Amino acid sequence: MIKKIGMRIPPKIREEGMESIARFAASTGLDVIDVPYYNQEVKAILEKEGLEVGSIDGIGAVGRTKLLSEDKKSRKEAVAALKIQMSEVSELGGEVMFMCLVPEDITMPRNKAFDIWKETFPEVVRHAEQENLFIALEGWPGPAPYYPTLGCTPEILRAMFETIPSKHFGINYDPSHLVRLGIDHLRVITEFGDRIQYCHGKDTEILHEEQYECGNIAATFGAKYNFSEGPWRYTIPGQGDVDWGKVAVRLEKVGYQGPISIELEDHHFWGSLEKEQLGIRKAKSHLSIYFR
Repeated sequence: MIKKIGMRIPPKIREEGMESIARFAASTGLDVIDVPYYNQEVKAILEKEGLEVGSIDGIGAVGRTKLLSEDKKSRKEAVAALKIQMSEVSELGGEVMFMCLVPEDITMPRNKAFDIWKETFPEVVRHAEQENLFIALEGWPGPAPYYPTLGCTPEILRAMFETIPSKHFGINYDPSHLVRLGIDHLRVITEFGDRIQYCHGKDTEILHEEQYECGNIAATFGAKYNFSEGPWRYTIPGQGDVDWGKVAVRLEKVGYQGPISIELEDHHFWGSLEKEQLGIRKAKSHLSIYFR
């Protein structure tokens, strides 16, 4: 049973500084904070409030990344910088590196990015093994209309895991992306359970009226909500289509022992410090039904 709930840091809460972030998290009953960087100062602040570090964003490995550049020199420099960070994180006791592999050129087809990844990533994973770190690959598909992110579907994940079988290379399980893509979010746990290195607590609501208007593609004249492309919108857990009770059962069945970390991307809880804090509290309250 998952016993720890955490959060990624939304922008208005982040503006308050790490000490304030940690106090808020502790007062809300959270256990874990995901951080964009990790050093001795951050570690001390978290420990002071009785918190643990969750995932740590890989430098240059979140969003458009030179790790997938067509330029070999750029790739080599990106790998070197990431390896330095990984060693520093390991020395401080960090365990999970969060990565979201969007090609530097977002128009690059995924099969071409995959070929570049096959050349680049074995070295990264070998270093993760040496440092006893685990890579959690985010499944956000990337911007429309290209959806270029590696690891966003079972098809590409299966090919990646066949190429690099190391258990130090896995996924950040986030059902919100799967729901919006029409992928069975529970079946993914069953198939890739031994590769789940981290989990996000985020939901997706399928907007059926909007889906009638534009199908499964992005709306022509813009979405009605933030964190939406038209026929769906990201929400806090409990306000979308994810069955969190079944998610909890499946995660327990595959032996996942890590935290579930709230990623706040919700139109109704955005734009001010107060809204973000309320969204985190509501998300934590819902997840606690299943994960405490």
